[in-house]
This record gives sequence, C-alpha cells and structure tokens, in this order.
Amino acid sequence: MIKILVLEDDKEINQLICKVLEDNNYFTTSAFTGLDGMRYLKSEKFDLVLLDLMLPFMSGDKILSELRTFSQVPVLVISAKETTQIKVDLLRLGADDYITKPFDLDEIVARVESNLRRSRNENKEEQKCIFKNKDIEMNLLEKEVKVGGKVLQLTATEYKILELFLCNPQKLFSKANLFESIWNEDYIVSDNTINVYVSRLRQKLKVANPHMEYIETLWGLGYRLSK
Repeated sequence: MIKILVLEDDKEINQLICKVLEDNNYFTTSAFTGLDGMRYLKSEKFDLVLLDLMLPFMSGDKILSELRTFSQVPVLVISAKETTQIKVDLLRLGADDYITKPFDLDEIVARVESNLRRSRNENKEEQKCIFKNKDIEMNLLEKEVKVGGKVLQLTATEYKILELFLCNPQKLFSKANLFESIWNEDYIVSDNTINVYVSRLRQKLKVANPHMEYIETLWGLGYRLSK
C-alpha cells in the first residue's frame, strides 16, 4: 500500500486531507509538528510527503532542506504563502509540487496521483540503468560500480570492459570483440592490451571480494562472466 505522510499542524485540515486520501486507498500518517514529522521521515519509508510550511518547532522549508540530504521522496508543499519567489525557492530546495491554501480536495488527490506516477516512472528509468551480477552493482547514470556495497575505483577502460560483461551476461567475448567494442579499431592478433586490462579488472574485483570469481577465461575463445 502507498504510504503518505501528512505534515500539517492544523488538526482539522490534517484529518480532512487524510480522510480524502484514505478514501482513495492511500495509507496515511499524520504529524502536527516539524520535529515529529522529521522523526517519522528518518524512521519510516514513505512514498510521498504532504508538507505545510508553517509548522511548530521546525519549519517546512528546514524539513525539506534536511530531508533532501538523505531521501528523494516526492514532496508536495501545501501553504498559504503564494508569492512566486517562495514557490521558486521551495522548488530549488527540492519540492516536487506546490499547492496554495485554500485548496480543493480533488486537486490534492490529483496532484498526489500525478507526483506518484512521475516518481514511479523515474524509478523505472533508473532501474533500467542499474546492472547487477552476484554482488556487483553498476549504475550507468552515476558511472559507479559497487562490490558488496563498497565503491570500486576503476579506470575508464576497466569500466567499459565490465559494462560490456554486465550488459551481456550470457555473451562470450573474444579478445577481438572486446578490443573493437572499446577502441573502435581493428584488433591485431599479437596485441596484448585486452589481456592486461582484463587482468587488472580481475585483480581489483578480487581485492574487493577474494571469495568470488567474476570473470571466466575460456582458453582460445575469450572471456565471459562466471556463472
């Protein structure tokens, strides 16, 4: 079930928002102070946050600023403040949308649906850019490789070789395949370049996890990911 945190100090408005969201099959949690809201955000996982700005003990903009240091959960700001500059500042802080009080309940639901849909689409796109094999994880967007959750430092060429393997986990690559895919040049049989780079990549993976074999050599044929 989709979980939404409603951070609004006016109890009547908070309850009204929660009721209409629950009527639309969302699970809601209410918070009435900034400190309580931040505690929820640090201890639980939410799919979306409805955030008022004028909160006791910790303002909405401070919550948003701190939240963006550890979470990218969609945030829909609801506030009586309606100047363009305030909206711009909040969007730059990391808000995803903004509704001005007084608001229409149907608009709240529509904005929630829109932001959740956009968030799901973004997550799908991000997942398409992440490749995993055993305990290796490669994020193509961030150009980052992790082994067992720890970042692995690779050269650009080592990264490209590993990317070819992870993107084609069933493929057997000859030395010519690897060389021509990376350098876009014809492979010379006597060239030892691929052996050197694959050996370096293997060594770095071994240091990261000495108990796992990642790249398999088929003598006379080439390389592939170990099964």
